[in-house]
Amino acid sequence: MRSKRRIRWAAIPMAATLVVVLAGCTQAQLQGWLPGNADTTNETGDIMALWFTSWVILLVVGLVTWILIIWAAVMYRRRKGQTGLPIQLRYNLPIEIFYTVVPLILVLGFFAFTARTQNVLEARFDEPEVKIEAYGKRWAWDFNYLGGQTEDGQVVEGDAYTAGVQAVDAARGPQGSVNEELLPTLYLPVDTKVEIHLKARDVIHSFWVVDFLYKKDMIPGVDTNYFTFIPQEEGTFIGKCAELCGEYHSLMLFQVKVVSLDEYNSQVRQLKDAGFEGRLGDEYNANSTLPGTGAPEMLEHGEENTPGEENNEE
Repeated sequence: MRSKRRIRWAAIPMAATLVVVLAGCTQAQLQGWLPGNADTTNETGDIMALWFTSWVILLVVGLVTWILIIWAAVMYRRRKGQTGLPIQLRYNLPIEIFYTVVPLILVLGFFAFTARTQNVLEARFDEPEVKIEAYGKRWAWDFNYLGGQTEDGQVVEGDAYTAGVQAVDAARGPQGSVNEELLPTLYLPVDTKVEIHLKARDVIHSFWVVDFLYKKDMIPGVDTNYFTFIPQEEGTFIGKCAELCGEYHSLMLFQVKVVSLDEYNSQVRQLKDAGFEGRLGDEYNANSTLPGTGAPEMLEHGEENTPGEENNEE
């Protein structure tokens, strides 16, 4: 009876402290220090909810574990005058069932909620309003604007492209800074269903818009990777390659500018007026020139040989 009273008086201040701490959390802490906010895209809210809920559950589990460890160390410590080993307890079936079932429930719960959120993120729109192709290349990005049409019948301009170059060091500013004005820029219309087809020209890259809380690999020869979402907040967001792809991986940066549909169409028209009309397709992939791909091969003396042609040397 006395031990139960001790536990009760210990639990009350701990619970009160936990309530006070959670009540004083800032917005950044409440969203788990993740960048952006729940309304950046239609998917960031689900990602934040999964992330934050998982950490809260894990923190509670950790707190309970530490309380039990400290309680056992205090309650069953060696008292003055005691000698020898304490009574050895084993095969406590209720406790064994507890520490087997509870972790199993936690693991299954994490798996179920993660799978549910993943299915939501990976689901493609039946009729996307904006279609874009994004090519990763060492060490920059190509974007093809393929056009589309909104649900209310507005035309989304397309048939234009932008060929990005690797980020360069800024002429002035802190060491390690880059000239953001020269970064490849991807324009997106706000509040529209966007589908980005992710491809790679050479090695594996990863398309990552930091505030969108999503990244996905771009694999050479794989034509099935898509990123579908609805941008809900206008602004400029930083993007980068999240897969180590070579010497200048850290400079493989780009910007995403979410703008109104009118400004988006204006930007696409400016690209076409500047001569960037059409599409940069797979014909620019670096791997298309490798042996075994059907590309012409050069013989030892510089003579060109086409696949299937026999080389008769005397």
